[in-house]
Amino acid sequence: MPEAVTRLLDRIDRPQDLHALSEDELQQVAQEVREHIIDTVGEIGGHFGANLGTCELTVALHSILDSPTDKILWDVGHQSYPHKILTGRRDQLPTIRQYEGLTPFCAIEESEHDIMGAGHASTSIGYAVGIKEAMRLKGDLDAGRVVAVIGDGSMTGGVAFESIHQAGGLGTPIVVVLNDNGMSISPNVGALSRSFNRMRLHRGGWKRREDIEHALTELPGGIGAAIEKVGPQLKESLKALVNHGAMWEELDWAYLGVIDGHDVKTLRKALNKAFAAGRPVVVHVATVKGKGFAPAEEGGQEGQETWHAAKPNSIIERAPAPKPSTPAAPAAPAYTDVFAQAIVDEVRRDPSIVGITAAMNSGTGLSKLQREIPDHYFDVGIAEQNALLFAAGLALEGVRPVAAIYSTFLQRGYDQIVHDLALQKLPVVLAMDRAGLVGDDGPTHHGVFDIAYLRSIPNMVLAAPRDEAELVHLLRTAVTFDGGPFGLRYPRGAGPGATLPTEAHVREVGRGEVLSQGDRVALVGYGTGVQLAIDAAAELEARTAVRPTVVDARVCKPLDGALLDDLAANHELLVTLEEGVLSGGFGSAVWEHFEQGGGRVPEILRVGLPDRYVTHGKVALLHAEVGFTPDRVARRVAGRLGLEVGAGTTVSGRS
Repeated sequence: MPEAVTRLLDRIDRPQDLHALSEDELQQVAQEVREHIIDTVGEIGGHFGANLGTCELTVALHSILDSPTDKILWDVGHQSYPHKILTGRRDQLPTIRQYEGLTPFCAIEESEHDIMGAGHASTSIGYAVGIKEAMRLKGDLDAGRVVAVIGDGSMTGGVAFESIHQAGGLGTPIVVVLNDNGMSISPNVGALSRSFNRMRLHRGGWKRREDIEHALTELPGGIGAAIEKVGPQLKESLKALVNHGAMWEELDWAYLGVIDGHDVKTLRKALNKAFAAGRPVVVHVATVKGKGFAPAEEGGQEGQETWHAAKPNSIIERAPAPKPSTPAAPAAPAYTDVFAQAIVDEVRRDPSIVGITAAMNSGTGLSKLQREIPDHYFDVGIAEQNALLFAAGLALEGVRPVAAIYSTFLQRGYDQIVHDLALQKLPVVLAMDRAGLVGDDGPTHHGVFDIAYLRSIPNMVLAAPRDEAELVHLLRTAVTFDGGPFGLRYPRGAGPGATLPTEAHVREVGRGEVLSQGDRVALVGYGTGVQLAIDAAAELEARTAVRPTVVDARVCKPLDGALLDDLAANHELLVTLEEGVLSGGFGSAVWEHFEQGGGRVPEILRVGLPDRYVTHGKVALLHAEVGFTPDRVARRVAGRLGLEVGAGTTVSGRS
């Protein structure tokens, strides 16, 4: 890191410490916050570009407001690192996203200044309306000012527009800061916007807009009559040519913009006007993602995407770290990369297949499809519900949609899965990346509920690969399945290193596979639970006299009932292993199979995730915390069988 110097930032232990500073000093604090983020996140890794873009905005907000009496809602939390720094967590920033350290997003249990927890997008405006209307209900509308800071990407989420509609109808006096880092500011636009700002927040401005509408109908030469004849649509379109805020104003919001998001003085002036308006106001702020870090700021879209997050030790002395002269040995490919190639191969095989993402093209791997076969790629924005409705429409016309959505984000489209896909038996593939514990992003991003929340839906098929090769085969199975929606879950990161097939094969739906035959105990894994079963079996065999049977269930719904019955008849204990919550999960499905069958219910041990939210941290640490390790499984199985296990180093090397 650069040599330490005396900073204004070191005197900021709470946001109120900003109130006595001049605007020049506030601008300096913002730059010091930016440098603190570059130095810290460049070393430990974490969300990067968006935070560099909100330094001045955060300083401006906290210099005006009295948090937590006044409420600042961040949507989403990956742009809130400056907020954390200014609210007493400056010296803890090196622990962010680390096990038992600061959370990667806002969390109400971490600080009184984190008003809402947010790891999913588009929610802040709804929170803001609820908070402000609660103040009204209690008879104290002046209990605190409320501002929601929402990114332009988050504004693509439909729930944000639902909240905007409600606030406009109620006249809820909140401020929404639209942090737009997808555009730049030119002097002409800025000058025109300042002119609009002066008229929109005053009664005279609203009267002037009515005068413009009337003037359009009075144009000579029959033009005005024509405008009147075609109705309000053309009038609104003409007004929109000179009015950036026309949409907001028609929803009864005042509009301020576009404001330079890196000028503290300009920001403070705009925010003070907005808070004084006493009505819903949107302040449209333009920021640069990666501001102050040249590779992101000057690298165009590619640079901003590359530096959305920084990897550990990726920045040295505020510049990208040099690449190692000796390249690292090639690792096993990530499941996402395997899926990316597999769906491209499937589209080439069957042109009726398309890929759909909800603003996560790189994260889901669909960026490869976008580059290579763009006509078969669709991005609907942060709008998972619409992604599934769009897929339903495609399926009705004979197209084969593959909706690649993280497990945790698919929760947002639950009604569409139930009502629009499963009820109508539409052949839509739900490719659920990030299934299981995802690590540093924590409980908002862990994909641990999909087995349980999808298993209860009729007409659903649910499958999970045990390795990279099986993912290729199961994707082929999914895109050729005609019986309804097909859910395919797979984890973040690399698999066990299986050799990828040269040709994909269709697996029989509802059929598992015995991987190794043993006795006394059968370890039945689902998805990543299969590798855990393999490793736990090795532990158990090495440390006791028991050699377990290991099974890949492959499909959670429908289960391979015949295989389960055979295992129950020939083993004392059945152990189910799944990287999902136990409540309603794969193990519950196995137990229900036997309970509903009327025969003997075998002894069953379920291994999975507990009925609580798991924290953030490296996946290995989280697996150890919840007991999802070979050693812990071997010990639990041995205990059920009444056996002693030896101590010492584990066979698999995984504790």
